[in-house]
Amino acid sequence: MFQRASEAWQGPGVRLALPYGRDLDLGPAGDDRAAVMRVQDLRAIRRLLLGGDIGLAEGYVAGEWETPDLARVLTALAANFEALSVLGLGHPLHRAAQAPLKLLRANTPRGARRNIHAHYDLGNDFYGAWLDEGMSYSSALYGFAGETLEAAQTRKYAALAQAIGLRAGQSVLELGCGWGGFAEFAAREAQAKVTAVTISSAQHAYASARVARAGLADRVDVRLCDYRRTEGRFDRVVSIEMFEAVGERFWPTFFQVLQQRLAPDGCAGLQVITMRQDLFAEYRRRVDFIQKYIFPGGMLPSEERLQAGARQAGLHLTAPRRFGADYATTVRDWAARFERAWPLLEGKGFDRRFHRLWRFYLAYCEAGFATGRTDVLQFVLRR
Repeated sequence: MFQRASEAWQGPGVRLALPYGRDLDLGPAGDDRAAVMRVQDLRAIRRLLLGGDIGLAEGYVAGEWETPDLARVLTALAANFEALSVLGLGHPLHRAAQAPLKLLRANTPRGARRNIHAHYDLGNDFYGAWLDEGMSYSSALYGFAGETLEAAQTRKYAALAQAIGLRAGQSVLELGCGWGGFAEFAAREAQAKVTAVTISSAQHAYASARVARAGLADRVDVRLCDYRRTEGRFDRVVSIEMFEAVGERFWPTFFQVLQQRLAPDGCAGLQVITMRQDLFAEYRRRVDFIQKYIFPGGMLPSEERLQAGARQAGLHLTAPRRFGADYATTVRDWAARFERAWPLLEGKGFDRRFHRLWRFYLAYCEAGFATGRTDVLQFVLRR
Protein backbone atom coordinates (compact mmCIF):
# COMPACT_ATOMS: atom_id res chain seq x y z
CA MET A 1 0.00 0.00 0.00
CA PHE A 2 2.74 2.45 0.99
CA GLN A 3 4.78 1.33 -2.04
CA ARG A 4 1.90 1.98 -4.46
CA ALA A 5 1.30 5.41 -2.96
CA SER A 6 4.98 6.31 -3.26
CA GLU A 7 5.12 5.30 -6.91
CA ALA A 8 2.31 7.72 -7.83
CA TRP A 9 3.44 10.50 -5.50
CA GLN A 10 3.69 14.11 -6.65
CA GLY A 11 5.60 16.91 -4.95
CA PRO A 12 7.32 16.79 -1.55
CA GLY A 13 6.91 13.54 0.36
CA VAL A 14 6.09 12.69 3.96
CA ARG A 15 8.58 10.83 6.14
CA LEU A 16 7.13 8.73 8.94
CA ALA A 17 9.71 8.48 11.72
CA LEU A 18 8.63 5.29 13.50
CA PRO A 19 9.21 4.66 17.22
CA TYR A 20 11.63 1.77 16.70
CA GLY A 21 14.13 3.85 14.75
CA ARG A 22 13.05 3.14 11.18
CA ASP A 23 11.80 5.76 8.71
CA LEU A 24 9.06 5.05 6.21
CA ASP A 25 8.81 7.33 3.17
CA LEU A 26 5.60 8.29 1.43
CA GLY A 27 6.92 9.70 -1.81
CA PRO A 28 10.45 9.62 -3.18
CA ALA A 29 12.91 7.85 -0.88
CA GLY A 30 15.44 10.20 0.65
CA ASP A 31 13.50 13.32 -0.37
CA ASP A 32 15.11 16.19 1.54
CA ARG A 33 11.93 18.23 1.02
CA ALA A 34 9.82 15.67 2.88
CA ALA A 35 7.59 16.80 5.73
CA VAL A 36 8.19 14.80 8.91
CA MET A 37 5.63 12.89 10.97
CA ARG A 38 7.15 11.57 14.19
CA VAL A 39 5.04 8.55 15.11
CA GLN A 40 5.23 8.15 18.89
CA ASP A 41 2.62 5.42 19.20
CA LEU A 42 1.90 2.81 16.52
CA ARG A 43 -1.79 3.17 17.25
CA ALA A 44 -1.53 6.23 15.01
CA ILE A 45 -0.87 3.93 12.00
CA ARG A 46 -3.80 1.72 12.92
CA ARG A 47 -6.08 4.75 13.17
CA LEU A 48 -4.88 5.98 9.77
CA LEU A 49 -5.49 2.62 8.08
CA LEU A 50 -8.98 2.32 9.55
CA GLY A 51 -10.18 5.89 9.56
CA GLY A 52 -8.32 7.73 6.81
CA ASP A 53 -8.34 11.49 7.39
CA ILE A 54 -10.51 11.05 10.50
CA GLY A 55 -8.04 8.54 11.93
CA LEU A 56 -5.12 10.81 11.07
CA ALA A 57 -6.79 13.63 13.01
CA GLU A 58 -7.70 11.42 15.95
CA GLY A 59 -4.12 10.18 16.21
CA TYR A 60 -2.82 13.75 16.24
CA VAL A 61 -5.37 14.91 18.81
CA ALA A 62 -4.42 11.94 21.01
CA GLY A 63 -0.72 12.90 20.79
CA GLU A 64 0.23 9.70 18.96
CA TRP A 65 2.18 11.59 16.31
CA GLU A 66 3.88 14.97 16.14
CA THR A 67 5.38 17.17 13.47
CA PRO A 68 7.33 20.42 13.38
CA ASP A 69 5.02 21.69 10.58
CA LEU A 70 1.47 20.34 10.61
CA ALA A 71 0.24 22.35 7.63
CA ARG A 72 3.17 21.09 5.54
CA VAL A 73 2.38 17.45 6.36
CA LEU A 74 -1.32 17.85 5.57
CA THR A 75 -0.62 19.78 2.36
CA ALA A 76 1.66 17.00 1.09
CA LEU A 77 -0.98 14.39 1.97
CA ALA A 78 -3.81 16.43 0.42
CA ALA A 79 -1.86 16.85 -2.82
CA ASN A 80 -1.64 13.05 -3.04
CA PHE A 81 -5.03 12.08 -1.62
CA GLU A 82 -5.92 9.92 -4.60
CA ALA A 83 -2.55 8.16 -4.58
CA LEU A 84 -3.07 7.35 -0.91
CA SER A 85 -6.38 5.59 -1.64
CA VAL A 86 -7.50 3.81 1.56
CA LEU A 87 -5.01 5.84 3.59
CA GLY A 88 -7.07 8.90 2.79
CA LEU A 89 -10.57 7.43 2.79
CA GLY A 90 -10.19 4.80 5.50
CA HIS A 91 -11.56 1.26 5.59
CA PRO A 92 -15.00 0.78 3.98
CA LEU A 93 -16.45 -0.57 7.25
CA HIS A 94 -15.25 2.51 9.10
CA ARG A 95 -16.81 4.77 6.46
CA ALA A 96 -20.08 2.85 6.75
CA ALA A 97 -20.05 3.28 10.53
CA GLN A 98 -19.75 7.06 10.16
CA ALA A 99 -22.52 7.38 7.56
CA PRO A 100 -25.45 7.71 10.03
CA LEU A 101 -23.97 11.02 11.23
CA LYS A 102 -25.31 12.67 8.06
CA LEU A 103 -28.85 11.65 8.97
CA LEU A 104 -28.52 12.41 12.68
CA ARG A 105 -27.16 15.90 11.97
CA ALA A 106 -29.57 16.97 9.24
CA ASN A 107 -30.19 20.72 9.12
CA THR A 108 -33.87 20.73 9.90
CA PRO A 109 -34.87 23.94 11.73
CA ARG A 110 -34.21 22.24 15.08
CA GLY A 111 -31.14 20.34 13.86
CA ALA A 112 -29.60 23.49 12.35
CA ARG A 113 -29.83 25.30 15.71
CA ARG A 114 -28.16 22.36 17.41
CA ASN A 115 -25.40 22.14 14.78
CA ILE A 116 -24.69 25.87 14.84
CA HIS A 117 -24.61 25.89 18.63
CA ALA A 118 -21.95 23.15 18.56
CA HIS A 119 -19.56 25.39 16.65
CA TYR A 120 -20.35 29.09 16.93
CA ASP A 121 -21.51 29.15 20.51
CA LEU A 122 -18.08 28.18 21.76
CA GLY A 123 -18.22 31.81 22.80
CA ASN A 124 -17.58 35.27 21.46
CA ASP A 125 -14.49 35.54 23.68
CA PHE A 126 -13.05 32.41 22.04
CA TYR A 127 -13.38 33.73 18.48
CA GLY A 128 -12.48 37.25 19.52
CA ALA A 129 -9.12 36.00 20.80
CA TRP A 130 -7.85 35.09 17.32
CA LEU A 131 -10.08 36.47 14.56
CA ASP A 132 -9.45 39.97 13.20
CA GLU A 133 -10.89 42.94 15.04
CA GLY A 134 -13.94 42.87 12.76
CA MET A 135 -14.70 39.25 13.77
CA SER A 136 -14.88 37.95 10.20
CA TYR A 137 -14.86 34.12 10.13
CA SER A 138 -14.63 33.72 6.35
CA SER A 139 -11.95 34.12 3.72
CA ALA A 140 -10.24 37.47 3.39
CA LEU A 141 -9.36 38.90 -0.03
CA TYR A 142 -5.73 40.03 -0.10
CA GLY A 143 -4.71 42.81 -2.42
CA PHE A 144 -0.97 42.30 -1.99
CA ALA A 145 1.54 40.18 -0.10
CA GLY A 146 1.82 41.23 3.51
CA GLU A 147 -1.54 43.01 3.68
CA THR A 148 -3.00 42.81 7.18
CA LEU A 149 -5.82 40.40 7.90
CA GLU A 150 -8.05 43.30 8.97
CA ALA A 151 -7.52 45.18 5.70
CA ALA A 152 -8.03 42.03 3.61
CA GLN A 153 -11.30 41.27 5.38
CA THR A 154 -12.59 44.77 4.64
CA ARG A 155 -11.49 44.30 1.01
CA LYS A 156 -13.62 41.12 0.90
CA TYR A 157 -16.71 43.04 2.03
CA ALA A 158 -16.03 45.86 -0.43
CA ALA A 159 -15.60 43.42 -3.35
CA LEU A 160 -18.93 41.74 -2.64
CA ALA A 161 -20.73 45.06 -2.21
CA GLN A 162 -19.28 46.25 -5.52
CA ALA A 163 -20.25 43.01 -7.28
CA ILE A 164 -23.92 43.48 -6.36
CA GLY A 165 -23.88 47.23 -7.01
CA LEU A 166 -24.86 48.09 -3.45
CA ARG A 167 -26.08 51.70 -3.18
CA ALA A 168 -27.40 54.07 -0.56
CA GLY A 169 -30.96 53.45 0.53
CA GLN A 170 -31.18 49.89 -0.80
CA SER A 171 -32.66 47.18 1.40
CA VAL A 172 -30.35 44.23 2.11
CA LEU A 173 -31.11 40.85 3.64
CA GLU A 174 -28.04 39.04 4.98
CA LEU A 175 -28.52 35.31 5.55
CA GLY A 176 -26.12 34.12 8.23
CA CYS A 177 -24.69 37.40 9.45
CA GLY A 178 -21.97 36.04 11.74
CA TRP A 179 -20.84 38.70 14.20
CA GLY A 180 -22.18 41.53 12.04
CA GLY A 181 -19.12 42.54 10.02
CA PHE A 182 -20.76 42.87 6.62
CA ALA A 183 -23.96 44.34 8.08
CA GLU A 184 -21.94 47.11 9.71
CA PHE A 185 -19.92 47.67 6.52
CA ALA A 186 -23.02 47.85 4.30
CA ALA A 187 -24.81 50.27 6.63
CA ARG A 188 -21.80 52.51 7.26
CA GLU A 189 -20.04 52.54 3.89
CA ALA A 190 -22.99 52.09 1.50
CA GLN A 191 -25.71 53.68 3.65
CA ALA A 192 -27.88 50.60 3.06
CA LYS A 193 -30.74 49.34 5.25
CA VAL A 194 -29.81 45.85 6.46
CA THR A 195 -31.83 43.01 7.93
CA ALA A 196 -29.32 40.45 9.23
CA VAL A 197 -30.29 37.00 10.49
CA THR A 198 -28.48 34.31 12.44
CA ILE A 199 -29.52 31.28 14.50
CA SER A 200 -26.53 31.57 16.84
CA SER A 201 -27.59 33.25 20.09
CA ALA A 202 -23.97 34.26 20.80
CA GLN A 203 -23.59 35.90 17.38
CA HIS A 204 -26.97 37.60 17.67
CA ALA A 205 -26.03 39.17 20.99
CA TYR A 206 -22.65 40.33 19.69
CA ALA A 207 -23.92 41.70 16.37
CA SER A 208 -26.80 43.56 18.04
CA ALA A 209 -24.43 45.24 20.50
CA ARG A 210 -21.99 45.98 17.69
CA VAL A 211 -24.39 47.93 15.51
CA ALA A 212 -25.67 49.81 18.56
CA ARG A 213 -22.11 50.84 19.51
CA ALA A 214 -21.51 51.97 15.92
CA GLY A 215 -24.63 54.15 15.99
CA LEU A 216 -26.21 52.09 13.20
CA ALA A 217 -29.19 50.58 15.00
CA ASP A 218 -31.53 52.64 12.80
CA ARG A 219 -30.05 51.01 9.67
CA VAL A 220 -29.36 47.45 10.86
CA ASP A 221 -31.93 45.03 12.28
CA VAL A 222 -30.26 41.89 13.66
CA ARG A 223 -32.68 39.01 14.11
CA LEU A 224 -32.40 35.59 15.72
CA CYS A 225 -34.13 33.82 12.88
CA ASP A 226 -33.73 30.78 10.61
CA TYR A 227 -33.24 31.81 6.96
CA ARG A 228 -36.29 29.71 6.07
CA ARG A 229 -38.50 31.97 8.20
CA THR A 230 -37.48 35.29 6.64
CA GLU A 231 -40.16 37.39 4.95
CA GLY A 232 -40.43 40.28 2.56
CA ARG A 233 -38.60 41.44 -0.56
CA PHE A 234 -35.18 43.06 -0.69
CA ASP A 235 -33.12 44.90 -3.29
CA ARG A 236 -30.12 42.77 -2.41
CA VAL A 237 -29.54 39.47 -0.59
CA VAL A 238 -26.10 38.60 0.74
CA SER A 239 -24.73 35.42 2.27
CA ILE A 240 -21.09 34.93 3.20
CA GLU A 241 -20.04 31.31 3.80
CA MET A 242 -23.37 30.30 5.26
CA PHE A 243 -24.33 27.98 2.40
CA GLU A 244 -21.83 25.40 3.69
CA ALA A 245 -24.00 24.94 6.79
CA VAL A 246 -27.27 24.46 4.86
CA GLY A 247 -26.84 20.76 4.06
CA GLU A 248 -27.35 19.14 0.66
CA ARG A 249 -30.93 18.14 1.44
CA PHE A 250 -31.85 21.82 1.91
CA TRP A 251 -29.92 23.38 -0.99
CA PRO A 252 -33.11 23.67 -3.11
CA THR A 253 -34.82 25.36 -0.15
CA PHE A 254 -31.99 27.88 0.16
CA PHE A 255 -32.19 28.87 -3.50
CA GLN A 256 -35.98 29.05 -3.27
CA VAL A 257 -35.64 31.46 -0.33
CA LEU A 258 -33.29 33.62 -2.42
CA GLN A 259 -35.84 33.68 -5.22
CA GLN A 260 -38.66 34.60 -2.84
CA ARG A 261 -36.73 37.30 -0.97
CA LEU A 262 -35.37 39.14 -4.03
CA ALA A 263 -37.21 42.12 -5.43
CA PRO A 264 -38.02 41.71 -9.15
CA ASP A 265 -34.94 43.65 -10.24
CA GLY A 266 -32.79 42.56 -7.30
CA CYS A 267 -29.69 40.40 -7.13
CA ALA A 268 -27.86 38.29 -4.56
CA GLY A 269 -24.17 38.14 -3.72
CA LEU A 270 -22.77 34.98 -2.17
CA GLN A 271 -19.40 33.80 -0.93
CA VAL A 272 -19.22 30.01 -0.83
CA ILE A 273 -16.52 27.39 -0.22
CA THR A 274 -16.58 24.72 -2.94
CA MET A 275 -15.26 21.21 -3.42
CA ARG A 276 -13.48 20.38 -6.68
CA GLN A 277 -15.98 18.76 -9.04
CA ASP A 278 -14.02 15.57 -9.69
CA LEU A 279 -13.83 14.97 -5.92
CA PHE A 280 -17.43 15.82 -5.13
CA ALA A 281 -19.06 12.40 -5.71
CA GLU A 282 -16.75 10.64 -3.23
CA TYR A 283 -16.88 13.55 -0.78
CA ARG A 284 -20.69 13.56 -0.60
CA ARG A 285 -20.82 9.80 0.12
CA ARG A 286 -18.76 9.94 3.27
CA VAL A 287 -18.25 11.83 6.51
CA ASP A 288 -14.92 13.64 6.71
CA PHE A 289 -12.96 15.02 9.65
CA ILE A 290 -14.56 18.48 9.56
CA GLN A 291 -18.10 17.11 9.38
CA LYS A 292 -17.47 14.77 12.31
CA TYR A 293 -15.59 17.06 14.68
CA ILE A 294 -15.93 20.71 13.62
CA PHE A 295 -19.03 21.51 11.54
CA PRO A 296 -21.79 18.94 12.19
CA GLY A 297 -24.26 19.04 9.33
CA GLY A 298 -21.85 20.88 7.03
CA MET A 299 -21.53 20.10 3.33
CA LEU A 300 -19.56 21.83 0.58
CA PRO A 301 -21.04 22.06 -2.91
CA SER A 302 -19.09 21.86 -6.13
CA GLU A 303 -19.26 24.92 -8.38
CA GLU A 304 -21.27 22.86 -10.86
CA ARG A 305 -23.83 21.95 -8.18
CA LEU A 306 -24.16 25.63 -7.29
CA GLN A 307 -24.83 26.45 -10.93
CA ALA A 308 -27.42 23.67 -11.21
CA GLY A 309 -29.18 24.63 -7.97
CA ALA A 310 -29.41 28.25 -9.03
CA ARG A 311 -30.82 27.33 -12.44
CA GLN A 312 -33.50 25.12 -10.90
CA ALA A 313 -34.66 28.10 -8.84
CA GLY A 314 -34.74 30.40 -11.88
CA LEU A 315 -31.50 32.17 -10.97
CA HIS A 316 -28.41 32.72 -13.08
CA LEU A 317 -24.94 32.63 -11.52
CA THR A 318 -22.62 35.29 -12.92
CA ALA A 319 -19.23 36.91 -12.33
CA PRO A 320 -17.56 34.25 -10.17
CA ARG A 321 -14.36 35.36 -8.44
CA ARG A 322 -12.23 32.43 -7.25
CA PHE A 323 -9.64 33.10 -4.56
CA GLY A 324 -8.83 29.85 -2.79
CA ALA A 325 -5.16 30.81 -2.41
CA ASP A 326 -6.31 33.78 -0.33
CA TYR A 327 -8.21 31.39 1.92
CA ALA A 328 -5.01 29.42 2.52
CA THR A 329 -3.36 32.69 3.56
CA THR A 330 -6.35 33.60 5.76
CA VAL A 331 -6.23 30.28 7.58
CA ARG A 332 -2.47 30.60 8.05
CA ASP A 333 -3.07 33.99 9.65
CA TRP A 334 -5.79 32.53 11.87
CA ALA A 335 -3.55 29.63 12.93
CA ALA A 336 -0.74 31.99 13.96
CA ARG A 337 -3.17 34.16 15.91
CA PHE A 338 -4.75 31.08 17.50
CA GLU A 339 -1.36 29.89 18.76
CA ARG A 340 -0.54 33.33 20.17
CA ALA A 341 -3.92 33.42 21.90
CA TRP A 342 -3.68 29.89 23.30
CA PRO A 343 -2.35 30.83 26.79
CA LEU A 344 -5.39 33.08 27.21
CA LEU A 345 -7.79 30.43 25.89
CA GLU A 346 -6.27 27.74 28.08
CA GLY A 347 -6.92 29.98 31.06
CA LYS A 348 -10.60 30.07 30.06
CA GLY A 349 -10.92 26.30 30.34
CA PHE A 350 -10.10 25.00 26.84
CA ASP A 351 -7.96 21.88 27.22
CA ARG A 352 -4.99 20.34 25.40
CA ARG A 353 -7.20 18.03 23.33
CA PHE A 354 -9.24 21.00 22.09
CA HIS A 355 -6.02 22.85 21.28
CA ARG A 356 -4.75 20.01 19.12
CA LEU A 357 -8.15 19.48 17.47
CA TRP A 358 -8.36 23.10 16.36
CA ARG A 359 -4.71 23.23 15.38
CA PHE A 360 -5.39 20.23 13.11
CA TYR A 361 -8.60 21.80 11.77
CA LEU A 362 -6.88 25.02 10.72
CA ALA A 363 -3.96 23.18 9.10
CA TYR A 364 -6.40 20.80 7.36
CA CYS A 365 -8.27 23.77 5.87
CA GLU A 366 -5.04 25.43 4.75
CA ALA A 367 -3.99 22.22 3.00
CA GLY A 368 -7.29 21.95 1.14
CA PHE A 369 -7.10 25.47 -0.24
CA ALA A 370 -3.36 25.35 -0.92
CA THR A 371 -3.77 22.23 -3.10
CA GLY A 372 -6.95 23.35 -4.88
CA ARG A 373 -9.10 20.54 -3.48
CA THR A 374 -11.30 23.28 -2.09
CA ASP A 375 -11.83 26.81 -3.39
CA VAL A 376 -13.85 29.86 -2.42
CA LEU A 377 -16.05 31.89 -4.75
CA GLN A 378 -17.80 35.22 -4.69
CA PHE A 379 -20.57 35.42 -7.29
CA VAL A 380 -23.79 37.19 -8.18
CA LEU A 381 -27.20 35.58 -8.70
CA ARG A 382 -29.83 37.26 -10.86
CA ARG A 383 -33.23 36.21 -12.10
